Amino acid sequence: MKRTMVLVMVVALLAGGCSGMSYTEQRVISGTAIGAGGGALIGWAAGSPAAGAAIGAGAGALGGFLYDRYEKSQGRP
Repeated sequence: MKRTMVLVMVVALLAGGCSGMSYTEQRVISGTAIGAGGGALIGWAAGSPAAGAAIGAGAGALGGFLYDRYEKSQGRP
């Protein structure tokens, strides 16, 4: 229970820190977080969650950046 509360508080603090970011920064950070989470799950199944999270974070950051470029090419902020 204590661990869950700490996790919820950390997520809330991190989410609150994103309020002044540009759309590009938000998209790259979101991609990084999603990629790290997915990579950690895949890495956990393969026996190395840290390596999976690191690889997933890199791939997610790239994906978030590419998504941002696409959105801007469509005339969206």
